[in-house]
Amino acid sequence: MIYLKLIWSYLKIGLFGFGGGYAMLALIEREIVGSGWITEQIFTDIVAISQMTPGPIGINSATYIGYVAPGLAGFQGVLWGLLGSVLCTLAVVLPPYVLCLYASHFISRHKESAYVKGVFSGLRPVVVGLIASAALLLMNSANFGTESRDVIISIAICIASFCTVYFTKIHPIAVIIAAGIAGFCLF
Repeated sequence: MIYLKLIWSYLKIGLFGFGGGYAMLALIEREIVGSGWITEQIFTDIVAISQMTPGPIGINSATYIGYVAPGLAGFQGVLWGLLGSVLCTLAVVLPPYVLCLYASHFISRHKESAYVKGVFSGLRPVVVGLIASAALLLMNSANFGTESRDVIISIAICIASFCTVYFTKIHPIAVIIAAGIAGFCLF
């Protein structure tokens, strides 16, 4: 039964997760943390780790949750986890794949249509809103701490990192490493 629940959750995430990984964070969080498969702290860790590993967050979280959730439901063993990982990964990839195939065919036939142009104009602000929602979702005690000192230091590291990337030509990976070292030293 756990596999059907996982497949259904990741089919919904794959089908309704427009705008990429950050835009689907709220949906992933509601489906996965809300179902009790992981805690909010583990979800925050998944987001952090998925930013350091190749692949989008939807696929990374599907693979990880698919591996962990069967064990929490009583299916012990590596093979049950691997089965869950494969099923969840396929479930999150299949809907966008089918939609992209259909959409590319449809858009190529109607690319000059005012309706199609209007739909894309309307989707842009929605995606920006979903990404802003993801940023707000990640501003929690698991990321910023509960003490006012921790919050101030976390916000300072965040602002310094943003300004460094935005106003200089320093590579973002170097900034991520420096921010990680600063966090390690300060916390």
